[in-house]
Amino acid sequence: MRKIAVYGKGGIGKSTTTANLSAALSRMGYKVMQIGCDPKSDSTSGLNGGKEIPTVLDAIREMPDRISLEDIVFEGAGGVLCVEAGGPTPGIGCAGRGIITAFEKLEELNAYEVYRPDIVLYDVLGDVVCGGFAMPVRGGYARDVFIVTSGEKMALFAARNIATALSNFKNRGYARLAGLILNSRNVRNEADLVKALADEIGTSVVKVLSRSPMVQQAEDMNGTVVDLFPESSMGEEYMDLARKVLEGSSDV
Repeated sequence: MRKIAVYGKGGIGKSTTTANLSAALSRMGYKVMQIGCDPKSDSTSGLNGGKEIPTVLDAIREMPDRISLEDIVFEGAGGVLCVEAGGPTPGIGCAGRGIITAFEKLEELNAYEVYRPDIVLYDVLGDVVCGGFAMPVRGGYARDVFIVTSGEKMALFAARNIATALSNFKNRGYARLAGLILNSRNVRNEADLVKALADEIGTSVVKVLSRSPMVQQAEDMNGTVVDLFPESSMGEEYMDLARKVLEGSSDV
């Protein structure tokens, strides 16, 4: 089983990239589980026709003693298994702690043993890499980390911080940085800026994704580019991303 975390600054297109990656890997014949680790709980919406699925934290709040896997794991497009960790009641509690609680519940219910996915993708908000948001890499869940970034200043800043956190975890045998994914925003000299960051932090740019209106079109249609426009050039870019991610990750 491959366990991969996708990190990136909020708003960088990380969840869209992850959902298309899941769809591409599923189309290649892999059994994929995508776990959204963002309190907005929208990581898997493109795999579920735009619908919000019940979150793990919602289930814990509503039926703490009666939760089954069927209450928190849902099959989306292409057979992708979808999970949303969820977040606390707005203004009350800690989102990071919520992720920890959700992960503990998945383990308690033996989710990985029951579903036996080939690939698990953790979609993680990367503005901060502390507490529960570090859980996918610090808790031994993910083996490899890909960072989604653009050439925008704050996206590069966040990517550098994520890489620093991973470097600090390295000696403890936690997840490793497997590369950057450039989700283009058509910033001037964007490819050069991201390549310079990759060189600085000792990694590579595994894939450059074009800025395509088809991505927004697919989102407006409540789906992924891979599922809705599989023959398009953008669909092929996501398929190539899936191949690159497979090449850059390892079985656990």
